[in-house]
Amino acid sequence: MTTKTPYRRHTPEFKLQLCREIRSGQLGRRDAQKKFSLSDNLIHRWLAQYDSDQLRTPAADRDSLADCEAHVLALERKVGQLTMQLEGLAKKP
Repeated sequence: MTTKTPYRRHTPEFKLQLCREIRSGQLGRRDAQKKFSLSDNLIHRWLAQYDSDQLRTPAADRDSLADCEAHVLALERKVGQLTMQLEGLAKKP
């Protein structure tokens, strides 16, 4: 009787790091297959996701969101400054 092992789950961070190493040439695809016991098809799928920027980490999304929020705040400050300048110019005779 054979027992089935459950599917392994890999974290987005692991997938991202593996794809970075493969794309940078630090690690070959075959080496990654042997080292982590992964199938070639799985690595190929992860690399396709990595190349199309679909492979993201929640931390990267949070950083991106924080950057966007900071940019919005800076733009709002600038709009406020320009509004005050326009009001000052309108009041001059």
